[in-house]
Amino acid sequence: MVAATPRPSAYHRRVETLEIETMPIAEFAFPGALRDRLVGLVISGAKTTTTGLLVEYELDGESVGRPGDLSVVVDSDGRRVAVIELLEARVTRLADVDLQHALDEGEGDADVASWRIGHERFWRSYLPELRERLGDPSFDIDDDTRVVLERFRLVERLG
Repeated sequence: MVAATPRPSAYHRRVETLEIETMPIAEFAFPGALRDRLVGLVISGAKTTTTGLLVEYELDGESVGRPGDLSVVVDSDGRRVAVIELLEARVTRLADVDLQHALDEGEGDADVASWRIGHERFWRSYLPELRERLGDPSFDIDDDTRVVLERFRLVERLG
């Protein structure tokens, strides 16, 4: 009797087929301690969502991702450390971010209020540069700020 060889998963086959070197890059925060902490959470599986400002996508000429999109996560040194797959992307007002999304960011927030405080602190840390890029000195982060909520899955650890 010949044992059947298990077939690799669809995700594994996709990663083998694509050139990891040419995959879009997924960057969490800026290089440094925060990025390294977030990347560690992604690799451990604790972080399965992330949030970005829609205006930054627009400034960078990027479209919101689609389910099935693969990207490679980089650490602070630019090393490719993991492949993630986008499961869901949606645009909403900052005031409408739900508890499950906040919890799934994996950063230890117990409620949306603490999640929002941390995210606003981060976004405000570079608000002057963002205002300059926008050419809008009055741009601010408030309830109506449009954010991109992404849910993803760790497909493969690299290296």
